Amino acid sequence: MGSSRLRSRRRQDQGSKWARITMAILATIGVIDTGSITLHRWGWIGTLTCPGGIEGCETVLNSPWGSLTLGNASTVPLSLLGLISYLIVLFLTILPFFPGLSNYKSDLSRKTWWGLFFSSCSMAIFSLLLIWLMIFKIEAFCFFCFLSAFISIALLILTIAGGGWDEPRELIFRGILLSLAVLLGGLIWAKGSDSKQDKFIQTGQGIPPLVQNISSQNAVNLAKHLRDSGIVMYSAYWCPHCHDQKEIFGKEAASELIVIECAIDGQNSQSDLCKKKGITGFPTWEINGKLESGVQSLEDLANISKYKGLK
Repeated sequence: MGSSRLRSRRRQDQGSKWARITMAILATIGVIDTGSITLHRWGWIGTLTCPGGIEGCETVLNSPWGSLTLGNASTVPLSLLGLISYLIVLFLTILPFFPGLSNYKSDLSRKTWWGLFFSSCSMAIFSLLLIWLMIFKIEAFCFFCFLSAFISIALLILTIAGGGWDEPRELIFRGILLSLAVLLGGLIWAKGSDSKQDKFIQTGQGIPPLVQNISSQNAVNLAKHLRDSGIVMYSAYWCPHCHDQKEIFGKEAASELIVIECAIDGQNSQSDLCKKKGITGFPTWEINGKLESGVQSLEDLANISKYKGLK
């Protein structure tokens, strides 16, 4: 009787409670990590303290592999995907502990462990791909990215070790299939971003790529207004978002803008001025003493600068 009751309890409490608690703590750290990066990229928080140097982090985060392009050609920080993933893991780890769900604890435990396995496995494989890109393609160091990769791998290890799996062979089989699918999808995405990087044809060391779009008269007039108003765009030659901003204006209008080069190795670099101004992301606009981070539309720049001539 006692033995039967013990087996019943083990089935109900599938997996390790402490593994779940540890994973919840790690997922919370991951939320803070990726959330800080995302808010920084959106311009909602200022300077990030990045061990190893902020320039390396900015190089990685502003690279073509630092964003996801959506169907409408807009982009979101890749860190937003990480933030959503960590929130999912955090929710799955604490779900069986919710009050009022004790009657469903056995079923919830089993299903959430599978959810945790699928999530952490996908995150770990994709994180390893990102580390490879950072080392061999971007050639820069980002502490936040290494931290996220470490957390993802640790979550996978804890899931495998603490999940109380009845069928390890099924776990291995599904893990291999999922890993191949994530790796294939990640490689396709990386190749697409690599093609975007290839368009950055440099005319020399530290020189940004040439702007290709033709400017409208509206864009030219707005650019002249921004220049005459002393409005400055802080940029880095290697930053794809800075190039996107210039392409919005077009080559004629972009040549009218006041552009400050912040990269240390950029042509006509004014990196000391950028540091003094507290510039940590690119592009950043200085308008009437205020800093506006991120790519801005012509309409937004016209509104912020109080330009009335945009048609």
